[in-house]
Amino acid sequence: MSYSYARINLDKTDYSKIGSSEVLLNPDPKQLNEIYYKYCHYHKFNSVMPLFDKDYYSNDIFGYYDGDVLVAFSMISVYDDENAECVQFAWDYVNPKSQLGLKTLKHECAYYKEKGFKYLYIGGADEYKNKMDGLEVMSPVSWIEDRWTIDGFEKVPGMTWKELPISF
Repeated sequence: MSYSYARINLDKTDYSKIGSSEVLLNPDPKQLNEIYYKYCHYHKFNSVMPLFDKDYYSNDIFGYYDGDVLVAFSMISVYDDENAECVQFAWDYVNPKSQLGLKTLKHECAYYKEKGFKYLYIGGADEYKNKMDGLEVMSPVSWIEDRWTIDGFEKVPGMTWKELPISF
């Protein structure tokens, strides 16, 4: 199995924050775990990493609302003044057509860019993430040599991941 990691170069984005969100200063793990359960159940995951109460208190938690109902959250780890990672996103899928995943990711890009961050790490380079501006895919040695954008590893406009000249 091949797995590529990705990040978003925030200097290459121009997204806006969405109004139906807030940073949860006092997150309710029970409420967030219910959303996480619905998310995992919807996707029929065979196995998932559990989320512990400490995870909610030691990371930035964004809450996303439909009216006054919390329907989604993102958990972001902040590593330093330039780097943060999207650790977990989950939503209840009551309205799947809303495409909350990409909307919330764009919101988080705008939020961290506004705070002066350079990169938002987003885990696997899944094909749907190719829709994001500033997307960069990590080569096997890029983190050592700071070569995230070497030929063949940066998003190529108009190409899908399957068409990129990447082999592992």
